[in-house]
Amino acid sequence: MVANEGKFAVVLLSGGLDSMVAGGLAREAGYRVLALTIDYNQRHRLELQAAARVASALNALSHIVLPLDLSAFGGSALTADIAVPKSGVGEGIPVTYVPARNTIFLSLTLGMAEVAGANDIYIGVNALDYSGYPDCRPEFIEAFQNMAALATKAGVEGNPIRINAPLQHMSKADIVREAHRLGLDAGMSWSCYDPTPDGKHCGLCDSCRLRSKGFEEAGLPDPTIYAVKP
Repeated sequence: MVANEGKFAVVLLSGGLDSMVAGGLAREAGYRVLALTIDYNQRHRLELQAAARVASALNALSHIVLPLDLSAFGGSALTADIAVPKSGVGEGIPVTYVPARNTIFLSLTLGMAEVAGANDIYIGVNALDYSGYPDCRPEFIEAFQNMAALATKAGVEGNPIRINAPLQHMSKADIVREAHRLGLDAGMSWSCYDPTPDGKHCGLCDSCRLRSKGFEEAGLPDPTIYAVKP
């Protein structure tokens, strides 16, 4: 019997490669997957379609797409009329950072997990091959875990909800290999921040460059259709 068979895990599913693999690892661990996708009126709305494909492939028991229009705040190239950088991954925090995004999303995921009776949350944050976002760091996940234990009925009653970030210390190549090992079609996922009008990955944004680099370093074929080869 699989250790976690019959237990529930809420997977924060963006539709990207990382969240797909995180969901695959939750399923492999024996959890019954409940998927949550946040429609925050992001520029790259094609990832919502990808999230639906991935949720189906993971045999998710449910897939909630929750509307939360962060474009009302703006402040990011993903939620405002700010150009997405195309010159390569640079130093510092890029304009594609969405203020407090993972804090907001994990809070919503925490509420869903408590209502569903799930003891585990899976999130695909990564602190190696990423764009420098502060809310992808191990310190953030640890701090949120501590906060979750204080902020919930489950935590106060001694059954805190666990925040699992299994990709935290993986390179993008490691993540690509994990997708392959799990039998997940990476072509289902979406990474590009600035899709072309005909629905291709632009090939030049940070996310496209990191994705392409991951496949190249993993030695696996890249199923992504790029408008421009990264």
